[in-house]
Amino acid sequence: MWSPGEVIEGVAERAKRRRLDLGYTQAELSERSGVRLGTLKLFERTGQASLQTVVMIAFALRAEGELTALFPRQAPMTIDDVVEKPLRQRGRRRRTPAGSAT
Repeated sequence: MWSPGEVIEGVAERAKRRRLDLGYTQAELSERSGVRLGTLKLFERTGQASLQTVVMIAFALRAEGELTALFPRQAPMTIDDVVEKPLRQRGRRRRTPAGSAT
C-alpha cells in the first residue's frame, strides 16, 4: 500500500525523469506547458501542484494518455444495469442523528 504522500512524490519524480529523458530544462518545460517556472520547480521538489498544473505538465511531456486511467468508468454488467439505473449526479445526503442540529 502506498500513502498519498508517496503517490504524490512518485508522480513528481516520474515527471522530472520524463522531462530529463526528453532533454527539456525546467525553463523549456515551463514554456511548453504554460506553467510558471517557480510552480514547476515546486512541483518537482515537493509534488505540490494543482490538478490543472499536473495536467498541463503531462500534456507538455506527452503523457496525457496515462491520465485517462485515473478514475476509470465502470462498465455496466448487463443491459438491465443500463436501462434500470439512471446515472447518479451527486452523492447521498448524510443523515444527522436525531436531536442534532443540521
